[in-house]
Amino acid sequence: MHRNQIAIIGGGLVGASFALALQDGARARGWKIVLIEPFAPGDSFQPSYDARSSALSFGSRQIYERLGLWQNIARRAEPILQIQVSDRGRFGAARLSALEEGVPALGYVVENAWLGQCLWQALDSEVVSWHCPAEVARMQALEDGYRLTLNDETELDCALAILADGGRSSLREQLGIGVRRTPYRQTALIANVSPLEAHRGQAFERFTDSGPMALLPLPENRCALIWSRPGNDAERLAKLDERRFLDELQDAFGYRLGAFQQVGARHLYPLELVEAEEQVRSHLVVLGNAAHSLHPIAGQGYNLSLRDALALAETLLTGAAPLGDFATLQGYLQRQRLDQQLTVGFSDQVTRLFSNAEPLLTAGRNLGLLGLDLLPPAKRWFARQAMGLGTRPD
Repeated sequence: MHRNQIAIIGGGLVGASFALALQDGARARGWKIVLIEPFAPGDSFQPSYDARSSALSFGSRQIYERLGLWQNIARRAEPILQIQVSDRGRFGAARLSALEEGVPALGYVVENAWLGQCLWQALDSEVVSWHCPAEVARMQALEDGYRLTLNDETELDCALAILADGGRSSLREQLGIGVRRTPYRQTALIANVSPLEAHRGQAFERFTDSGPMALLPLPENRCALIWSRPGNDAERLAKLDERRFLDELQDAFGYRLGAFQQVGARHLYPLELVEAEEQVRSHLVVLGNAAHSLHPIAGQGYNLSLRDALALAETLLTGAAPLGDFATLQGYLQRQRLDQQLTVGFSDQVTRLFSNAEPLLTAGRNLGLLGLDLLPPAKRWFARQAMGLGTRPD
C-alpha cells in the first residue's frame, strides 16, 4: 500500500498547475503529492499547425508569474492586444485595448502542449511523483482519506483526493456527485486558420443569429477559431472540403483579416454548462472542468479553474487542521464562491444574449455594445471580467 498525503487524479493543465502551486509549501511540510494521469507527458515540445490552445487572461499571467513559470510560457504566448466585439450585419461594436486598460496585454493565447510542457518540467520529482499512464478505476472513502484502486489494481491511500479528471468525469458519477446541466443546443467547431493579413494581436468575438464565433491570435500568424453552430450545421461544416469551408467562414466573419488561406483539422464539441452540485467533501475536492465546464466563447473556463487551484493551494498551506479537514475545504469553497458565480454567470449570459435572433434582444445588444464603447465604467467592468480580474479590488 502506497501512502501519499495528496493524490491529484488528472495530471492535465489544471491538475499540474495545482501541484505546482502547492509544491514549495508541500516540500517545506514534508507532504508527498502523486499525479495520476492516463496520457504520458511528452519529453519535448513538438510544434503543430493543429495544436489546441487556451486563452489565458491577464490575471492568469499574474498567477503564473507568482509561480515562477511565466517567463518560460511567454516564449510561445501570443499576446491579445485588442478585442473587437461585434454583431454580424449590425452597427453595434465594442473595442477593448490593452493600451486603454494600462496592461501589456488583455490576455494571451498559448498552445496546450507548450503550457503542459512548461508545467511538467517545473514539477520537482522529490515532491511530486507520477503514476502515468494510469487511471483510477475505483475510489473508496476511508475515515481519514480515500483509497484509490488504479486500473492495474495498484492501491494508493491519500489524506486528500483532488478530482481533476475533466468535464466527463466518471469518478464524479461513481461517487454520486450530481451535476446541473444547461444545454446550449450548440456545437463548437474548433480549428486553426491562417488569414492573409497579419492579425497584429487582435482577437475577434463576433455574434451571429445562429451562434457566436471567436478568432484568437496564435504564433506564426495563425488564429484559433471557435465557431458555435447548431449541431447538425456544425457537423456539415466539419465535413466540407477546405475551400468550401473557408468560403463559409469568410461569409460569416468578413474580411477584417483579408482572405483566409488555410484551415487545419476541425474538431467538434457539443456545448453545455456543467456544474457539479458538490465541490468538496471530507478529504475530497472537485477541481477544473469536473467542477464547472463553461461555454468556450468567453474564454473564462480555464482561467476560473486556475484561480480555484491557486485558492485551494493557499487555503491548504495556511490552514492548521489535518489535510482533508471538511471545514478547511468548505472555507476554500466559500472563498471562491463569488468568483465562480460571477464568472459562470458572465459566461452564460454573454453566450445566451449573443446566440439569440429575437429582434428586441438583437436591438438591445447592439445598443449595449454601443454603450459599452461609449461608457468608460461599463467598458472597464467588461474588460476586467475578460481579463480575469472581475472579483479583485483595484
